[in-house]
Amino acid sequence: MSFTSKYFTRDRLQQYYLLMRMDRPIGTWLLLWPAFWALWIAAEGIPPVSIMVIFALGVFIMRSAGCVINDYADRNIDKHIERTKNRPITSGKVSPREALGLFAVCIMIAFFLVLFLNVYTILLSFIALLLAAIYPFMKRYTHYPQIVLGMAFSWAIPMAFAAQLNHIPGVAWVLYFVTILWIVSYDTMYAMADREEDLKIGVKSTAIIFADYDKLLIALLQLAFTVGMFSVAWLVQAGLFFYLGIAASIVFSIYQQYLIRNRDKKTCFQAFLNNHWLGMLIFVGIFLNYLPFP
Repeated sequence: MSFTSKYFTRDRLQQYYLLMRMDRPIGTWLLLWPAFWALWIAAEGIPPVSIMVIFALGVFIMRSAGCVINDYADRNIDKHIERTKNRPITSGKVSPREALGLFAVCIMIAFFLVLFLNVYTILLSFIALLLAAIYPFMKRYTHYPQIVLGMAFSWAIPMAFAAQLNHIPGVAWVLYFVTILWIVSYDTMYAMADREEDLKIGVKSTAIIFADYDKLLIALLQLAFTVGMFSVAWLVQAGLFFYLGIAASIVFSIYQQYLIRNRDKKTCFQAFLNNHWLGMLIFVGIFLNYLPFP
């Protein structure tokens, strides 16, 4: 059997599609919103189209790469969890070797994209790769893998500022660390849906270490994120729309607390998904803030 007929059949491509979670774009959106927050703030308006396209495509490719390496790392874990037992690697539909090859292809495409940016941003991309590669293994060693995920998902922020300004101002780091708080909060909601099964197989997460204080600590993270975003708005001397976007996002945080109130698996997952709208609403406020209204 030729290489092409073995790896590029319709069934193989379908499995790669599922492995990269292309059927579930929520992760791409949750990566994209912080990147777009940063791009618009750094440009003080609409960023250059070329940079916008590079970051949008880069987010999509890196999210796909992250899903592949995550499933590779969890191939012996996912089979024990109801929600993940049919994923391509753990179910045997894609081999671990194929997955590593697909991960390498995604990384090469992402690196090709970043070559169109300045040297500073290219250097920062190596940190992005490191964070994406180590995150999936953290749940074996620490109860705080969500923090590493936050660092990885937020790394587009300093890269966005570097791409446009060729340096990273202080406000970029404030936005970076504030965004990590948001990511830890929503990924803890995600982990709450798997908590019982994770406890059985020894996987660590903030949902486990937070225990009965999970809802309270998520609320505190949401509060700290909101205060932090108001601080970012103040630092960039934002107008009314930026503040209104942040204020309106509080409604979604409250709704998420309502969804997780009984720690039901289904509603905890719904709370996680709801963060897409929270991130979008903040972006709308930032977008309107920089429009040249008469």
